[in-house]
Amino acid sequence: MSALTLYHSHTSPYVRKVMVLLHEAGLLDRVTLVENATGTPLDPGRTPVAANPLGKVPTLTRGDGAALYDSRVICQYLDAQAGSGFYPDGARKWDALVLEATADGILDAALLMMYETRLRPEALHFAPFVEGQWAKIDRTLDVIEARWMAYLAGPLCIGQIALACALGYLDLRHSARNWRAGRPALAAWFAQMEARDSLCATHPPAG
Repeated sequence: MSALTLYHSHTSPYVRKVMVLLHEAGLLDRVTLVENATGTPLDPGRTPVAANPLGKVPTLTRGDGAALYDSRVICQYLDAQAGSGFYPDGARKWDALVLEATADGILDAALLMMYETRLRPEALHFAPFVEGQWAKIDRTLDVIEARWMAYLAGPLCIGQIALACALGYLDLRHSARNWRAGRPALAAWFAQMEARDSLCATHPPAG
């Protein structure tokens, strides 16, 4: 594997997904971290715009090729390099990909809620937009509680990693919403996931 550099932010749930995979796949010592590569849609800040013109993290640069970006692309690349099998073969592969996309959709909505309240002037806050984003999250978690628990009990895959990172982000930024209410099975599964070394090592700081 060529030299790898990961542009990193401790509070980014998408970066956390990559970091959890690095821990689980035993690749952490193969990657150099550039920390505090942070920014917003209004100001790219220290994000790696030369490597990723979208100005987002995670971005992974390789010594032998162009940068990779979007957590789903980076995770698939790292999984293929390690042969770790977090993107399973056969029918389970499609479930893993759907669950990963679902978890990332939860994150997309949760981040839009944050942008609305933190980036827009208070006089321009649009509460129905925030509630509409939460409605997406709320119904998605209901579906996971009702339909996905048997899958979540199976072998660890990228979908489970992504979902754990999404739920952790809800705790970090939207704890007052209490996503656990009415979802005892999902809450119990997340408690087990949170105890994994990879999740403990990547727990985001408050603030």
